[in-house]
Amino acid sequence: MKISRFKKSHKTLVFFATNFDYREPYQVLIDATFCQAALQQKIGIDEQIRKYFQCPVKLLTTQCVILEAEALGAPLTGATSIVKRFHVHKCGHEGKPVAAAECIKSMTKDNRYIVASQDRLLQESLRKVPGRCLLYLHKATPVLEAPSKASKKWVLKRAKNLMLGKQADKIDYMKEKQGLKPAEETNNLKKRKGPKNPNPLSCKRSKKEKAKSPLKGVEQTAMTKAKTKRNRVKIPAHVKAELEKH
Repeated sequence: MKISRFKKSHKTLVFFATNFDYREPYQVLIDATFCQAALQQKIGIDEQIRKYFQCPVKLLTTQCVILEAEALGAPLTGATSIVKRFHVHKCGHEGKPVAAAECIKSMTKDNRYIVASQDRLLQESLRKVPGRCLLYLHKATPVLEAPSKASKKWVLKRAKNLMLGKQADKIDYMKEKQGLKPAEETNNLKKRKGPKNPNPLSCKRSKKEKAKSPLKGVEQTAMTKAKTKRNRVKIPAHVKAELEKH
């Protein structure tokens, strides 16, 4: 395999491993259309795929794929015999088989499979879903398709959200460091749940007022006595004696 081709496939595998958790050994899910193309090009699927990836891989198929190939009869007799050689993975449709394309779609929902297929409709459907990895044959050469637009868009959106989150955290940290945002601010906001009852101690009269009240009463009585004393007029004794004679 040419170095440039290996670099492209390796770059694609790194993309899916980094962003969508694809791991070795890579699981390659093969359908009858891929086997039919390999038969026409007279290549060995097992040998060519392992040589192309240059890393551990598992070649798989499903019962639905085999049953569909058998149902198509004589045109796919060779492809059916080839697809039966791979490990049959449980797809959940045992007893109630579905179309091979529908089976593969359901298998790729919760698992990381590299789908090897020549089915154009299936390829178009999987390209619309982020994280789907496709393998096809170009003449006699396996080709790992570059990430779809949906996959790239999903990765960019996630990276943008991560950057916004980091920027917000950095701004909060800088505010706190510069004293613009006290560290206790958030704690105080959390503690304030609602209005509370008034403090009973604040409703009591102050002791100063109590101490002043008896003094005020004494002062008032003293003032009234002084006024009464001032109003009394002293009469001399000889005046009183003259008044008593009359």
